[in-house]
Amino acid sequence: MTTAMVDIRGVHKSFGRLEVLRGVDLRAEAGSVTVILGPSGSGKSTLLRAVNHLEKLDRGYVAIDGELIGYRRSGGKLYELKEREVLRQRTRLGFVFQNFNLFPHLTVLENLVEAPVSALGVPKTQARARALELLARVGLADKADSYPRRLSGGQQQRVAIARALALEPKVLLFDEPTSALDPELVGEVLDVIKDLATGGTTMIVVTHEIGFAREVADTVVFMDGGVVVEQGPPAEVLDHPQHERTRAFLSKVL
Repeated sequence: MTTAMVDIRGVHKSFGRLEVLRGVDLRAEAGSVTVILGPSGSGKSTLLRAVNHLEKLDRGYVAIDGELIGYRRSGGKLYELKEREVLRQRTRLGFVFQNFNLFPHLTVLENLVEAPVSALGVPKTQARARALELLARVGLADKADSYPRRLSGGQQQRVAIARALALEPKVLLFDEPTSALDPELVGEVLDVIKDLATGGTTMIVVTHEIGFAREVADTVVFMDGGVVVEQGPPAEVLDHPQHERTRAFLSKVL
């Protein structure tokens, strides 16, 4: 699987008078796993949605391997791309939402086949073969003909991960992928993500799972109040945080 570097520079985003992102700078090297931690309302999910232009930026930019996402530069100014071009860019960015977002009227297999066929023009037989491989990879080969409502939350999230992989993205984005799951189902989803982390795909994961961050992340980022407060290797940020806000957060969750 190919991989890419993500460069986030000076990103600002407000909703009305509420400034959610206040000049975020972050770089995820190609093939690395970046885990973003922080309290609710810190801007983590908004930042993730900005990476694939689900949220339009007020200032700053996001680039994947040097290509601006959602915009083009001309004469020193940024101009928003047409929706068709944005959709093309998004095929390189797999996004796994906390609430699965599967199509309820499609079978598991059809959920995986839909995007490669419609967005990339992959022949249906090829897309189907790839989908069956991915379902086997996430341990759900026997659920290909099931509908999402027949699956547990953990199974639905594993299908969502397989669906993201079906487009063979260069970057995988996970927005709190276990937060909607019952505690006994969290492990099965984290195991799949851990397996992906060994494959060299660039991954940015918003999560509250500190153990996962410690085990899998190359870089842990702590956000609060719409800014990056602290970042570094897990052993530094989690075991020897430099900022009081990081220490206060970790004291509540560890």
